[in-house]
Amino acid sequence: MCGILALIHANASETSAASELHEALYKLQHRGQDACGIATCAVRGKIYQCKGNGMASKVFGEDGARVGDLAGYMGIGHLRYPTAGTSANAEAQPFYVNSPYGICLAHNGNLINAHELKRFLDYDAHRHINTDSDSELMLNVFANELNETGKARVNEKDIFAALARMYNRCVGAWACTAMLAGYGLIGFRDSYAIRPLVIGSRNSDNGIGKDYMMASESVALVQLGYSDIRDILPGQAVIIKKGSPPIYDQVQPQKRYAPDIFELVYFARPDTTIDGISVHQSRQAMGYKLAETIRRKLKPKELSEIDVVFPIPETSNTSAACVAERLNKPYSQGFVKNRYIFRTFIMKSQKAREQGVRRKLNPMPLEFKGKNVLLVDDSIVRGTTSREIVNMAREAGALKVYFASCAPRITHAHIYGIDLASPSELIAHHRDEDMIAKHIGAVKVIFQTLDDLKTACAELSPRANQEFEVGVFCGSYVTPVDPGYFEHLERVRGKSRKMKIMESAREAVANGSAGHEEIAMASNGVEVTSEGKVVPASVEGLISEDGAHVNGDRNERKRDSHEDMITSRERMDISLHNFGDY
Repeated sequence: MCGILALIHANASETSAASELHEALYKLQHRGQDACGIATCAVRGKIYQCKGNGMASKVFGEDGARVGDLAGYMGIGHLRYPTAGTSANAEAQPFYVNSPYGICLAHNGNLINAHELKRFLDYDAHRHINTDSDSELMLNVFANELNETGKARVNEKDIFAALARMYNRCVGAWACTAMLAGYGLIGFRDSYAIRPLVIGSRNSDNGIGKDYMMASESVALVQLGYSDIRDILPGQAVIIKKGSPPIYDQVQPQKRYAPDIFELVYFARPDTTIDGISVHQSRQAMGYKLAETIRRKLKPKELSEIDVVFPIPETSNTSAACVAERLNKPYSQGFVKNRYIFRTFIMKSQKAREQGVRRKLNPMPLEFKGKNVLLVDDSIVRGTTSREIVNMAREAGALKVYFASCAPRITHAHIYGIDLASPSELIAHHRDEDMIAKHIGAVKVIFQTLDDLKTACAELSPRANQEFEVGVFCGSYVTPVDPGYFEHLERVRGKSRKMKIMESAREAVANGSAGHEEIAMASNGVEVTSEGKVVPASVEGLISEDGAHVNGDRNERKRDSHEDMITSRERMDISLHNFGDY
């Protein structure tokens, strides 16, 4: 899950595109806290860029001082939530290639045939890939297809044709915004509409022509004064040339219209509308459906002894209120949320997530003392957060704690751009509801049924027979998936966790809380097993992964793991300056 943006002013003499994009980043900051960036284009096609690891306030300064360096009348923006790959500065987006024509790309999603694309770009297209990001792969595939025109200047037909060929090569989920230097903006979405993308317009400041904006969520457009908002459809692309209205094209036939239901459950802001479905209303419907499931699952005596319903703020606030209403129970805010803490499932280690829960939430003992409580959360992923919350409720004086989830049991990997956890880390993987309740310390745990979740959202859709991507709940994904992909995904996740685990081990050693394994990691580095687990490095060193090789390095894949931990974090984008250069 990432946030993407694009904006173009009708007046090419405007220089405030970056300022608006910067403001929009804050509207979508919930979609990615790992890194962010903006690239703009000014007259004569000159591109300016600023990006780096961290939230928008860090990358652009508390007062947005660095935004002033980004001249231009159009630009694109990105907020990164890490999926496949590492957390290196070099993987902050937008990505840029100078050939052909100067292209910048911001990508939300995940490509599940990245290995195949790497080989194509290496052996056939002869294009160098400098990071582990699948977004860089997509950009280079598009650039290669666009280069096939052989023209000094391209038109919309050339661009749509190149996108169509790119779609034929890429498998997975994507919503993208792109910028062609001196030409205009491009937006496009996969043929299943898994990841969201909307477009809107407004009258320009001088009243001549219209400004256009694209974003992952409609709230970013609304708050900047854009209207006439519509979704980019499955397999559809749009080109907005400077001074011209949008041109749409169906670059690939719609295969299904199946947006990721997790956007509605958790990720999107409640004041957003995605594919015609109000996020707020969908969460209300989830609450009413969940209440009926709770009524069926609990015995009459258990239901009658519940004194109050508490949400786990903030995503579940709407659903919990509807649960309380339907069950005819009091609703109250039992936890106070610190808004300045990262989303805990994004944190780099289990220990950090546990500590993060207590920093993020503070129970009010007056609300809990002597009561039997029903806690309602949007979902249960690893169970780390849920267990800590149950402990906090008991410490605050709760007698009995029941726990309900607006989402069904999460049992499978998410493969379309949301790195929830490995299957082995998911609390519902090989555990039933009773085992989960015991694990988190609750009297009982009640999950929404998958049919109820789909119905709650589909009933609000403007389309009949609305489908959703629900693979995390049942293992049935909307795109074809190669059986070997999941093993590959575990290896990639293991590699991306290496640096984070090394950092955590060094912090533990520094503050004197390290165990034997953490000391070994800090001293000797780490390696990834074939199952994707990160363990202290052995004498033999790191395992190697088969794949495309660069300039004859086939037999030179082993390297010192300590050095790898440092250089991967400090590696910069070689094309344009970014936050890490300063």
